[in-house]
Amino acid sequence: QVQLVESGGGSVQAGGSLRLSCAASGLTFRTYPMGWFRQTPGKERDLVAAISGNGVGTRYVDSVKGRFTISRDNAKNMVYLQTNSLKPEDTAVYYCATGPSGLLGVPRKTSEYNYWGQGTQVTVSS
Repeated sequence: QVQLVESGGGSVQAGGSLRLSCAASGLTFRTYPMGWFRQTPGKERDLVAAISGNGVGTRYVDSVKGRFTISRDNAKNMVYLQTNSLKPEDTAVYYCATGPSGLLGVPRKTSEYNYWGQGTQVTVSS
């Protein structure tokens, strides 16, 4: 079965960096667009960044453009989110998720993503 396992979260001060990783198994990884989402208590899970199956296409929410970078290594079945210049408002649980297999583009709706990891906590203090 499909499994996604996130790692790399932690507590940092504002301005710091973290590299989140997501290890995927049980799927033909290169055929799946991947997304990173985040959620805070009482709020919906929102897309932060997404990447196409071949790694060429990417999408970012405006609030992280220029600070976060999504990448993937299809040989290792891994997707990454490099987070720089972190702000307290970036504090959330971060999840990785798979988009529809075979889709050439980069899905932007949460409803288009199906398999999810368990999440990793990112806490940014001021």
